[in-house]
Amino acid sequence: MNESPVATDEELLRQRALDALTAARARTVLLTGCVDDHELTAQHSPLMSPLVWDLAHIGNQEEQWLLRAVAGREAIRPDIDPVYDAFEHPRAVRPSLPLLSPAESRAYASDIRCRVLDVLEKHPLRGGPLVDSAFAFGMIAQHEQQHDETMLITHQLRSGSAALEAPDPPAGGVSGLPSEVLVPAGPFAMGTSTEPWALDNERPAHSRELPSYYLDTVPVTNGAFEAFIDAGGYTDERWWADEGWAQIRKHGIEAPLFWRREAGQWLRRRFGVTEPVPADEPVLHVSWFEADAYARWAGRRLPTEAEWEKAARHDPVSGRSRRYPWGDTDPTPDQANLGQRHLRPAPAGAYPEGASPLGVRQLIGDVWEWTASDFLPYPGFTAFPYREYSEVFFGGDHKVLRGGSFAVDPVACRGTFRNWDLPVRRQIFAGFRTARDA
Repeated sequence: MNESPVATDEELLRQRALDALTAARARTVLLTGCVDDHELTAQHSPLMSPLVWDLAHIGNQEEQWLLRAVAGREAIRPDIDPVYDAFEHPRAVRPSLPLLSPAESRAYASDIRCRVLDVLEKHPLRGGPLVDSAFAFGMIAQHEQQHDETMLITHQLRSGSAALEAPDPPAGGVSGLPSEVLVPAGPFAMGTSTEPWALDNERPAHSRELPSYYLDTVPVTNGAFEAFIDAGGYTDERWWADEGWAQIRKHGIEAPLFWRREAGQWLRRRFGVTEPVPADEPVLHVSWFEADAYARWAGRRLPTEAEWEKAARHDPVSGRSRRYPWGDTDPTPDQANLGQRHLRPAPAGAYPEGASPLGVRQLIGDVWEWTASDFLPYPGFTAFPYREYSEVFFGGDHKVLRGGSFAVDPVACRGTFRNWDLPVRRQIFAGFRTARDA
């Protein structure tokens, strides 16, 4: 009886890249195919691009990196490069640009993808950092999934009836769980030098020494945040950083984005559906300032990103850092709420199989978690393959978020993955958990 041939490392890499690109495109098609052309070309918020811009931008980035940079082919649509340059045009002005129509955008993205699959099949996956381990293909798959998350945010901001649906996540429950977990003092390895598709800001791995601290076992829930609101949290200047206080006073902010009070209860709008705010879900759509104010009110603080990563990756028994809280294997549906499989966070305490060695739950998926840290480079950072991915954002203007959300695909989420945004942002799928010194 003949045995099946064993796939080579390069064949496995090609398959992994193909799977990642295919999954990303299927999601893009879903997000742009569930609404009509008017919805695709409309700007649903000045904070976001029209959906049709994202669609063509995805194709343009794929052309630039995989056809031009990797394969060395001549440009197909160099004329549209400036239109879809994210650094040249702020989101608020993109509707005024000469954008490709929905039909043209779909045709362009499809044409580029067909050519890319030919490159993936034939091009050697060795010979330089852009192609080693199929890095450029992984980078583009992550880029598309990040724009898919951005488009899902646009879906949340759009008015009108629901265009998306998904089953509810599994049940949770905090009964029997401690409210917080002690993370012992000592060193741990932060970042990575070995994850093949890790982006430049995750590198290199380096040792960090931390004192002991306590971290919430689960993210802060809607019910807990309601207690902050009921206690006058939004009207008491004591809890707020100066800029945050100015923001909530200027804009009349009294609750998380998409919440409203009606007939004595809090309601929220979620992807076109109005529903009671579920008390047991992690709070969502809060800015860094709101998270920081809650933490101060509760007598606690936001964790630093080093504290977050140690709790998520460090195994105190072996002393090594894992890829994920549960180990080194890729996420499964039993371990984390990822990939738009559900259109909401799971209740606090869900996914016991995804817990960290110390028992912290839901560190991956559900909600992005604000940290206390500014977005800064690691020691030994080198920009790759372009400065505009990370380096131009370093500094005190942006705060780091960790862990991903229900809207993040596993290809763009791992224990070392770093997200960042302005501390005023509320439309993103962000929540938080708190910490305190031991």
